[in-house]
Amino acid sequence: MTLVSVIVPSWNTREHLCACLEALKGSLPPSSEVIVVDNGSRDASARTVHERFPWVRLVRNARNTGLAHALNQGVERARGAYVLFLSPDAQVVGDAVRRMVAFLEENPRYGAAAPRLLNPDGTTQAAHGRLPNLLTPLFQGTPLERWLPDNFELERLLARDFDYARDGDLSAPSSACLLMRRKALKSTRPFDESMWLYFTDTDACRRLVKRGWRIAYLAEVCAWHDAGRSTAQYDALQQEWHRNRLAYYRKHYGRWSAWWVKLCVAWTFADHCVTEFWARAHGAIEEPLAPLWQDFALFLRR
Repeated sequence: MTLVSVIVPSWNTREHLCACLEALKGSLPPSSEVIVVDNGSRDASARTVHERFPWVRLVRNARNTGLAHALNQGVERARGAYVLFLSPDAQVVGDAVRRMVAFLEENPRYGAAAPRLLNPDGTTQAAHGRLPNLLTPLFQGTPLERWLPDNFELERLLARDFDYARDGDLSAPSSACLLMRRKALKSTRPFDESMWLYFTDTDACRRLVKRGWRIAYLAEVCAWHDAGRSTAQYDALQQEWHRNRLAYYRKHYGRWSAWWVKLCVAWTFADHCVTEFWARAHGAIEEPLAPLWQDFALFLRR
């Protein structure tokens, strides 16, 4: 029986992916498997994995089908009692995987475990947070965030009070390195593909917590994380984030909540336009507003 299935989704991250797979060699417990889902990379990632890591099960997609779909492809093929979701820009440290598995084996009320994530300079990455609620769109990304950067909702959402030096419980951990029980996933396609890139992990954790599972943070278990290496290549990040956020709110708070999110974004857009016109009136270099108007109109139609 396979104990751990590691799923690594990849898109044009060859060098980071190779480092990620090398780090896994010494961390996996016996009876483990590694599945790399390549999302149509153009940098020879798939060929490199095939040639250098023959022990990896490789799934090749002809195009970028999105993070959620790639993760579902991996879960469908996984045979392990535990599934580790690992970003290609992350590297587990030492026996991190074995220690996370041991924790879940000893604590049956926990459905998932996440390690401490480290920046390339060795500092702790404040990557874990809490689940968004209906106040979040009002305080995140709007003028309120600029006026009140330490507002209570951002303090809660970003878990600024969380003590990364001690073990604790989480509700929205980073999926850069996240170990889950297979039975806690409850489905062979646990990720909602309407959230193509963002919020799909938040959605999965929300459903996990709703079913009564707990999610652990293990302070002494570590993984390096050079964040954003894959997503930085994507040209429509902001548009995709907004689209996926709308899907998340519709799913968990109803269709009316999408209009609440749109209202908050409309306020932000209006504030930006006023600021831009004021800057132009005082001789500042003009920023073209037509593309922003087009993106905003498209957002409202979603």
